[in-house]
Amino acid sequence: MILQLKDFLEARLAQELPGDNAHQQMMAQPIGQRFKMQYEKPPKKGAVMIVLYPDEGKIYFPLMQRPPYEGIHGGQVSLPGGKMEDSDGDLIETAIRETFEEIGVKISDKEVIGSLSDLNVTASNFIVKPVISVLNKKPDFVKDPREVEAIFKAEVQHLINPQTLQEKELTVAQTVRLKAPFFDIEERVVWGATAMILSEFVEILKEHYT
Repeated sequence: MILQLKDFLEARLAQELPGDNAHQQMMAQPIGQRFKMQYEKPPKKGAVMIVLYPDEGKIYFPLMQRPPYEGIHGGQVSLPGGKMEDSDGDLIETAIRETFEEIGVKISDKEVIGSLSDLNVTASNFIVKPVISVLNKKPDFVKDPREVEAIFKAEVQHLINPQTLQEKELTVAQTVRLKAPFFDIEERVVWGATAMILSEFVEILKEHYT
């Protein structure tokens, strides 16, 4: 099962991707007065990793609950990943390094099969590359207690179920109200940049499963 998905994704990721159209479907919209983030510096580069693995006849990938902190993404659900460091040769190396640091999973170069469209995360002034890897067995997860409050798994078939997609009102930065589409995964609200990345992934997965 996972080998079939791997073969499909390797070929599909080399073609034109849904990109911005898929991202827009999960973009949170302000309620009331609109605002625009402005930065003096160009966006920083970062990468995240979708780690696909088989377990008991199903295919999963890990998500993380960030601990609460004062930063933009405190307390949110995310994929393992982070900022590109000077020591990283490219953004794939960034995704591999951050995945090991945050959830203890070592990804080899040959397990990386491609990447989705880059996402401009205006809230934190990042351009993020979502990298995809495929493992042949369930990995052992070891969370970084400083960066990760919890690791939980998302099932691919559940992700593409239309009932997983919902919407709610959120308040961020204490005063900003948003109408936010989200994925309901393991009773956790997956919204924002992570949901936008997964939205493109869903559009591609639908081509395989339907």
